[in-house]
Amino acid sequence: MSNASDPTGTLPWLHTTSLHRQRLWALWGSYAALAVFVVIFLVPPFYMIVTSLKGSAEISAQEGNPWYPHAPTLENFIYLLTYNNFLRYFWNSVWVTALTVLVSMIISIMAAFSLTRMGFWGSQAIATGVFLTYLIPASLLFIPLFQIIGWLGLINSTWCLVLLFPTIAVPFCTWIMIGYFSSIPRELDEAALIDGASYPQILIRIFIPVALPGIIAATIFAFTISWGAFLYPLAYLYNGDQLTLTVGIISDLIRGDVFLWGKIMAACVLGALPPVIIYAFLMDYYIAGLTAGATKG
Repeated sequence: MSNASDPTGTLPWLHTTSLHRQRLWALWGSYAALAVFVVIFLVPPFYMIVTSLKGSAEISAQEGNPWYPHAPTLENFIYLLTYNNFLRYFWNSVWVTALTVLVSMIISIMAAFSLTRMGFWGSQAIATGVFLTYLIPASLLFIPLFQIIGWLGLINSTWCLVLLFPTIAVPFCTWIMIGYFSSIPRELDEAALIDGASYPQILIRIFIPVALPGIIAATIFAFTISWGAFLYPLAYLYNGDQLTLTVGIISDLIRGDVFLWGKIMAACVLGALPPVIIYAFLMDYYIAGLTAGATKG
């Protein structure tokens, strides 16, 4: 039945057209905002790659277009890959990151499982406290941690980072795992308990396989925290043979007032490759792990 005030029946059509236009404007506005952010975030790595392919003379020259190399060269990469100090920095970052991820994930998985499934008194308050500790900036913690590391005798030792980095990674990884473990139906562990399984068996045989996307997400976060850390290595390490990649680049390739820009940018490209590769292959798991607690359960 047509509306008496609209005998031609055009009012619904006008409303649909107006709604369609609003959606189009919103869509194009979103694309415009995304384009701006893409440019802002991609220009620095693009310029980094371009500069890494330039020789020292071309970088120093003020002529020409700075956004592409006129005479591309790999000399900066060859220099770094045959430079013992750079290889030592890279190896220090590799083994520190590997141990940090291992320690952080063992603690986070066990803590999240006990807080979500074992149901002891105060577990909710502890779970909240674990996440709140992540909100404390690292710049406020490194001074008291410096005293603790000094008491342990680990100042200027790369091993101190294996103790320090989990203090940043464990709270957030535990929070991720709490959200994922909470989304797993309780019927699974209740059935396992009835069958005589212990809590460690339930964790290893049921929860870890089911929660694999969440574990991968937490692992990627722990890797990112450790691999890209700058403040702690800068504050606690002094000798060249103990430095990690982030601090080694600026301490070795900046000599007085001389900045070896080509080699610095090449080192940044090589240092960025592991995170880029990991995110490229595991991005779907990372997103699934971060959103599981909000979309399940």
